[in-house]
Amino acid sequence: MPFQSAGCNPGMEETKAAAWRWAEENDLHLSPVARKKMLRTRPELWISLIFPRASQEDLDLFCQWLFWAFLVDDEFDDGPAGRDPRMCEESIARLVDVLDGEKPLVPMEHALEGLRDRTCRDRSPAWNRQFRRDTAAWLWTYYAEAVERAAGQVPSRADFTRHRRDSVAMQPFLDLHEITAGIDLPESARSLPAYIALRTAVTDHSGLCNDICSFEKEAVLGYEHNAVRLIQRDRRTTLQEAVDEAGIQLARIAERVQRAERELVEEIAAAGIEGPTRAALECCVRDYRGLVRGDFDYHARAERYTRPDLVEVDRRDTLSRHFAA
Repeated sequence: MPFQSAGCNPGMEETKAAAWRWAEENDLHLSPVARKKMLRTRPELWISLIFPRASQEDLDLFCQWLFWAFLVDDEFDDGPAGRDPRMCEESIARLVDVLDGEKPLVPMEHALEGLRDRTCRDRSPAWNRQFRRDTAAWLWTYYAEAVERAAGQVPSRADFTRHRRDSVAMQPFLDLHEITAGIDLPESARSLPAYIALRTAVTDHSGLCNDICSFEKEAVLGYEHNAVRLIQRDRRTTLQEAVDEAGIQLARIAERVQRAERELVEEIAAAGIEGPTRAALECCVRDYRGLVRGDFDYHARAERYTRPDLVEVDRRDTLSRHFAA
C-alpha cells in the first residue's frame, strides 16, 4: 500500500452512538442477529478512517448514510428481495422515488428522506445531480444482480468490473467528501479525463479490496458477484491462487491512482485552471489518497471481514420489515 494513513477521526465513538440513536429514532429496529452483524461491521470505523478530519456534524451524517447503506446491502445480498427481481425492482424504485422527492411510506424510506434533506439542502444543483446519479446507480445494481441470479447468469470479469464501480457505493461517498472538504467542483472539473480516471481507480480499489475480504462470507450465501470468485471460475484456479491474483490486481489499481494524480496535475496546468477550482482539485488529489488507505485499513480491522466464520446467516431473519408498511 503506497499511501500513508491519515489516522482515525477522534469523533468515532460519538459518531457510533449517534448512528444507533438515529436508527432507533427512524424505527430501524434491528433483530439480535442483524444488530450483531452491524456491530461487527463497524460503519463508524470506516467513516472515521476515510474522513479523519471531518467535523463531528459531517462525520455523524456520513456514518448514518453508511449505516443505512449497510442495511440496504444486507437486505438485497442476504434476504429474499435480492432473489426475487420483482420484489427487488419495487423496493429499489421506491427508494429512488424518495431520493427524487416522493413521499416516504416505510421506515427505510423515511430514513432516506431525512438523510437526503440534511445532505442536499445546501448543495449546488450540479452537486445534487451528481450525488443523485451515483446513489441511484448504486441502488439499481441490486436489481441487476437479482435478475442475473434469477436467470442463472454470471457476469464476465470485464462486465463485472464496470458493474462494481457502482455496486461498491464508493462514488456517493466521494461526493460527500466535497461537503467535509468545503468544495463544490464545477462541471468542467468533473469532466477532466484524469479526474474521472482518479475517481474510477479509487472506486475500483475499494471494490476489489472488499471482494477479497468478503469472499468467504459471500461464498456461504452462494453469492457469485465477487471478483475473486470470477477469477477462480475463469482461470480454474484454487481459491488461494485467485486471491493472490486479486492482490496483484489491487496493487496495479493503486498504481493507477498515482498515475491519475500525475495526469490530473498536468491537465490542470494545460487547461489553465486557477483559483478555487484548482485548489478543490488539488484537495481531491490529496484526500483521495487517505481515502484509499482508510478503506484498505478498515477491511483489515472490521470483524465483518476479518472473522467471516462468525457470520450468522438466517434468511428468515432479514430486514424486510423495514421495506413493508
